[in-house]
Formats: sequence, structure tokens, C-alpha cells
Amino acid sequence: TAAMIRHTGMLSVVKGLPVLLALLLPAPATRAGELPLFDAHLHYSAEDAAQYSAADILSILDRNGVTRAVVTSTPPQQALSLYRQAPARIVPFLGVYRQPDDKQDWHRDTNLPARVEEQLAAGPWAGIGELHLFASERHSPVFRRLAELAEQHDLPLLLHGDPAVIDSLYEHTPGVTVIWAHGGTYPWPPLIRDYLQRYPKLHADLSVRDGRIAPDGVLDPAWTPLLLEFGDRLLIGVDTYSTRRWQQFDHVAGGIRHWLAQLPDEVAERIAHRNATSLFATTGPR
Repeated sequence: TAAMIRHTGMLSVVKGLPVLLALLLPAPATRAGELPLFDAHLHYSAEDAAQYSAADILSILDRNGVTRAVVTSTPPQQALSLYRQAPARIVPFLGVYRQPDDKQDWHRDTNLPARVEEQLAAGPWAGIGELHLFASERHSPVFRRLAELAEQHDLPLLLHGDPAVIDSLYEHTPGVTVIWAHGGTYPWPPLIRDYLQRYPKLHADLSVRDGRIAPDGVLDPAWTPLLLEFGDRLLIGVDTYSTRRWQQFDHVAGGIRHWLAQLPDEVAERIAHRNATSLFATTGPR
């Protein structure tokens, strides 16, 4: 294991002997099948609701041990309808897209900040997003205003974007909490580590990165130091970005549990549910 870590160049990023020993020794056998999961990245949009009722969704969460979940939607009313069925379980994020095409050009909609401000006042929202934004649009005044609203209301932003977007965001709005969807658009462990070090209010969800984290089901040694060192800033998620993903939910959740089981128990528990629970202990539906 040590030779593999040296080969990847990752040994230098691990700080302290306890972490190094954790890498060199076999991970404790986590009872991953019994860990509660806090899914930090779900969508329940109009096309999903056409096939799955709120009761169906809650049943899927039940059988996968998902005790709480961040849910966003297009249009935003869908997430709110699910929240009203299970307010202690669903953490509703205000999706800013009224229709799927808005994903491409929302950052040019100068009327959007006023709509978001009205919706936040009406509540009960626990965050904003998912926002899709890439480097060329990072100076959008619309984006900046949404970041200001998130900071003002002490709400996390779920942000799908390039590293440059994160830099621009924290230059303009240093106090905002961000959940970086999928660990960013370039999910390289050294890059994620660098950004988590730079920005203390940055968190990363690892949704749709399971194949990178554990190719063929085996934890990749390039990811292990990141998971151990920043295990208090990482979150899990299935990311139901399409209705088909809801159909695959059991399989994806099982894969997440499989790689969590290869981590020390304490780290696995943090990533599985404790980090998100802590994050939403102070933020929550308004």
C-alpha cells in the first residue's frame, strides 16, 4: 500500500503519523450496511414526479437507509411538495430553474435574483441550487447576487462548477458556505484537497464519483489520503439527475456503502451522515 501511495505522489499530502498508519494498516470492518446515510445531492423534478409519487420516493430512501436527504428540483415546487410529506427528513434546496433549459442561461436572467429573494422570504428553504456555472461565466452579476443572498440568509450553495468559479465566488463572497457538487468538474484528489485547504467554508459532495473513488469496487489509493485527511468536509450523494437514476438508486447506494466500508469506521460515519448532519444543524428550512 505504501508503495502504491508513493507511486501516485500522494504520500506528501498526508499530514501526521496517525493518518499514515491508517493508510498502511487494514481498514476496520465498518458495518456499512447499517450506517445511516445523509444524501446531500438528490433531484425530484417534474419528470420524476410523473413516475414516482412522494410515497414512492420515501420508500426508496427507507430501503436504502437514507435517513435524511437534500432535495432540489425543476421547478422548485416539486422539492417543496416532497418536503411537506416528510419535513423532518427532506432538506429542501431552492432550485432556480423553472424548466430544464434554464440550466444553460440562468446566469443571464437579470430577474432571477428578485424571484429568488421572494422565494427565500416565503420559505422554507435550507439552501440554494444546484447552480451550473463554468469559468467563462464566473463573473456573472446574477451569480454574484445569488451568492450574496445565500450568505445573507446563511444558506449553503450547491454549486456545479469549475475551480475558477470557486475562486471568483470566494473573492466576492468569502462568508458563503458552498457544497461543491461531485468534487468539482475536475475531480482530481490533489485539486480537491487544495481547494478544501484554501476555503474553510467549502465542502464537497462525491456524487457520481464512486467509479473513480473505488474502481471495480476497490478504494483507489489516490483517493484514500483525501478521504482520511478531509473526512470532515466530504459528503455522499446518489444525484438523481434523471428519472433513470431513481431506478438505479439501490445499486448506486450499495456502491457507496461498499467503498465506505473500506474506510476506518469513524471516517466512514462522518462521510456517510455526520458531516451533513453537522452542516444542517445550524442551517435548515427557514
